[in-house]
Amino acid sequence: MNSDAVSPIHPLVEAVARLVEETKDLRFGPPISHVYHPLVYAWEPHRVYLERFGGAPKDILLVGMNPGPYGMAQTGIPFGDVTMVREWMGIEVPVGRPENEHPRRPVLGFACPRGEVSGTRLWGWARQRYGEPAQFFARFFVYNYCPS
Repeated sequence: MNSDAVSPIHPLVEAVARLVEETKDLRFGPPISHVYHPLVYAWEPHRVYLERFGGAPKDILLVGMNPGPYGMAQTGIPFGDVTMVREWMGIEVPVGRPENEHPRRPVLGFACPRGEVSGTRLWGWARQRYGEPAQFFARFFVYNYCPS
């Protein structure tokens, strides 16, 4: 993660970067064999999301839980359906790979051909209702919660 590239550091980026540092070494026992940390290997697109859409105070916070394998795990964006993130939000930044990648759940970043159903629904609704991302994010912010 390279939060030093942001100048000046956005307060939300700084707070999330601290949380990532504090939680990136979480480990889980059996039967868990693979744990993805998209805020580590997909930090750059996530940082862009925070800077672009997380600035001003919001009226509504929408919280998701446990990022899916074809959404945030691929793009670093909550409910991160590749097509919606690329085409509607205008974010397409290189994504790294998890340290211990499951062979049946590869991280392909923005080359992932699969859609993320909840992301398609959420961002599709936002696009249909508000048009441009700036209109939606003027009132809303969307984030994921992942219990440890």
